[in-house]
Amino acid sequence: MFLVPRSTKIYMGRSPVNMGKSFDGLSNEVRAVLRKDPLSGHIFIFFNRRRTIAKMIVWTRGGYTIVAKRLERGTFALPEAADAVCVELDIHELALLLEGITWDRGRQSPRWEPSQHSRHGAESSQCILHQPA
Repeated sequence: MFLVPRSTKIYMGRSPVNMGKSFDGLSNEVRAVLRKDPLSGHIFIFFNRRRTIAKMIVWTRGGYTIVAKRLERGTFALPEAADAVCVELDIHELALLLEGITWDRGRQSPRWEPSQHSRHGAESSQCILHQPA
């Protein structure tokens, strides 16, 4: 499990990415495709076309950190998203995704959350916030 501050957002790219990309290539994907700032300290996660490899990139003090996971069997079960370039996840959803738990089986009881306006401020983007069923 990752220890991530509550203020850190997690953005999952919806379109497949060439997993040969490293620091510069992934940070360019964040800028060009997700329209986000890769230096923000938020976590950005991408998948290959077959959904067998995931790479996360985050700016930490002094440089980028990349974490990769390759599945030996199966594929990552990505959440449904209508025409979104990216989906915003929380740390629990990321943990489920990386462990191969599908969204329809992993149920989370409702929790109180501040209103969308106060959570996202003026930040408007092409990302949707994933709402568990």
